[in-house]
Amino acid sequence: MAYKISEDCTACGTCIDECPVEAISEGDIYKIDPDVCTDCGACADVCPVEAIHPA
Repeated sequence: MAYKISEDCTACGTCIDECPVEAISEGDIYKIDPDVCTDCGACADVCPVEAIHPA
């Protein structure tokens, strides 16, 4: 099950550097490609606003 970024995202960029498979894309609210996400949780661990959760 892939992770999902909620509307609480502040687009700070912290998560994008943590993703080992480059599944996160930038935008006003960042997005995680569920087909690429390996469910490792590294992004959720570093999100300062806790906007990333299992989908």
